[in-house]
Amino acid sequence: MRAISMQEFGGPEVLRIADVPIPQPRGAHHLLNVSRAGVNYADVHVRGNTYLAPVTLPYIPGNEVVGTTPDGQRFVGLTPGGGYAEQALVHRRVAWPVPDDISDDQAVALALQGQSAWHLLFTAAGLRAGERVVIPAAAGGVGSLAVQLAKRAGATVIALASTEQKRHVARDLGADAVVDSTADDLTDRIREAARGPVQVALEMTGGKVLQATLAALAPRGRLVVYGYASGEAATVVTHALMEKSLTVSGFWLPHLYGDRGALPTSMEELFQAVRDGDLKPIVGKIYPLGEASVAHSRLAARDHIGKLALDVTR
Repeated sequence: MRAISMQEFGGPEVLRIADVPIPQPRGAHHLLNVSRAGVNYADVHVRGNTYLAPVTLPYIPGNEVVGTTPDGQRFVGLTPGGGYAEQALVHRRVAWPVPDDISDDQAVALALQGQSAWHLLFTAAGLRAGERVVIPAAAGGVGSLAVQLAKRAGATVIALASTEQKRHVARDLGADAVVDSTADDLTDRIREAARGPVQVALEMTGGKVLQATLAALAPRGRLVVYGYASGEAATVVTHALMEKSLTVSGFWLPHLYGDRGALPTSMEELFQAVRDGDLKPIVGKIYPLGEASVAHSRLAARDHIGKLALDVTR
């Protein structure tokens, strides 16, 4: 079968198409003929050997797929790699039948990024109706879904985005206020947009953006970290936490894979939100499998809007 096989770590150029063996069927797994493979920041970290989990070469990237079983059942699922391929194995515990009224492009946006957005807001941050929440990269895969889910939950959303085009997208998604994430006075702008400090913030940039977001929190505020797109580490001073009784936590979706109730519950919530019209995944550019390197370049440049994915049939 055709797949993207990494023989070395490095830039997008290491993502090369190759003929590889078809995965062997395994107990408690579905073997899917893949139609869509999601492209995520996790894949960029895998490619650069900076991922949270170790990766052994050669390696097929890709942690979320939509596809069909040999008998025609359609599933969306999460994989420990192997998604950038014509066929992939998904464990039944992290695979869900796709309803007929949900498209492949919608489903692939919900598997990793939709689940992450839902659990960032409601499991990690404990967002409640009436609270003010900061959502970064609000026109991206996780951020665009988090904006809509937070609004559906009755929160006031302050969206961060780096360009006017992306801020316009965030407004259209329902954000109550939008802020330029590149501003030097980011803390002040967040507080001004929110008309005061915020109770909840998500953070995935790192460095000075994390520090500015942390400073915008109200007493007993909660900040959840789920990435470091800038590549900059950030040190959180414990005195600052105690001063306002702040909570800072990290979140990585795979830690929920062993929970038999968490992901099925959130996936059903996501499907229902799409049906209700409250959640509209933004479908970004869909690339042929052989253009995975182009998709990675776009993702790393952060000049895209919505969900990037690979059409594995092309």
